[in-house]
Amino acid sequence: MITEATAIKSQKEDDMIVYRGMDKATLDLAYDCTLTVPDFGNDYVAMKQRSAEVYQKYEHKANLSYAPNKRNTFDLFPSNQAGAPTYIFIHGGYWQGCEKEDFAYIAEGPLSKGFNVILFEYTIAPEGTMSQIVTELYQCLDYLSSNAAALGLTKGKICLSGHSAGGHLTLMGKDHSFVSHAFPLSALVELEPISLCFLNDKLSLTPEEIILHSPIRHTRVGVPMAIYVGGYELAELIRHSEEYYMRMKALGNTVTAYSRCKQHNHFSLLDELSPEGDITKDLVELMKQ
Repeated sequence: MITEATAIKSQKEDDMIVYRGMDKATLDLAYDCTLTVPDFGNDYVAMKQRSAEVYQKYEHKANLSYAPNKRNTFDLFPSNQAGAPTYIFIHGGYWQGCEKEDFAYIAEGPLSKGFNVILFEYTIAPEGTMSQIVTELYQCLDYLSSNAAALGLTKGKICLSGHSAGGHLTLMGKDHSFVSHAFPLSALVELEPISLCFLNDKLSLTPEEIILHSPIRHTRVGVPMAIYVGGYELAELIRHSEEYYMRMKALGNTVTAYSRCKQHNHFSLLDELSPEGDITKDLVELMKQ
C-alpha cells in the first residue's frame, strides 16, 4: 500500500542529484535516444525493411552458431575475395533490445568496398547480464579466430565495430587478439550513469560490473581506431565519445578519425555506412593502418 509518507519519500529520492548535476528524471531523459527522432517508430520499420532487402540481395549465411545459447549466432556476408578485410558489426538497443537482423542494411557499404561483413548476436537483458554479454562477445571472437580459414576471414584485417551499446561492446572487445582495428559508433563508455537511470531496470548492473565493463576506466594504447557520433545526439552520448577520443589521443593511440556528424541523430548516423557514406570511406582508410 502506497502511503502519503511513502509517496513523499519517493518524490524526494527522484529529486536527488544522482549524476553530474542531474536528478533521476533528468538522467532518464538524457539517455532516451528516441527523443532525438521525430518519428522513431516509422524510422525503425523502414530500417527493418531495408535490412530485409539486403538479405534478399546479397549472398549470406544466417544464424551460424558460436556458442550454445539461443542468441549465440552470427550472420556472414562474404565478399568472396581472397584476403578481404572483415567488418564485424554489433547492434545496439541498450543491451536489452533489437536483433542483428534489424541492422543488416549497414552491410551494403562495407560489402561495396570488398569487406566480408559479420553481424553478431548476443543474449540481451534481463536474460543476459552485462558480464554474460561481454563473455559471449569473446566467445564469438574466439570462434571466428579458430575458424577463420573455413569462413574465409583474413587474420590481421578484422575491424570490430558497433553502434551505441554495440559501440560499448566494441571497446570491450577491441583487445582480443583476433581484432586488428576498432570503429565504435556512438559508443557508451561509462556504465555508472546507465546504472542510475531507467536503463538499469533490466540490466541490474552490479558495482563490480560497472568497474570491469566501463571502457573509459580501462583505456590503454591498442589497435588503430576511428570514432563517430551524431551531431544531433543527446549531449550525454556525445560526451561519451568525446571523452573517450580525448583519452585515447592523450595516450598516443592511433585514432584515424573523430567525427561529430552534424546532420545526424543517434540512428541516422548509420546511414553513413552506405556505399558512399563517410563512415564507409573512413573504414577503408582505417584499414590501411
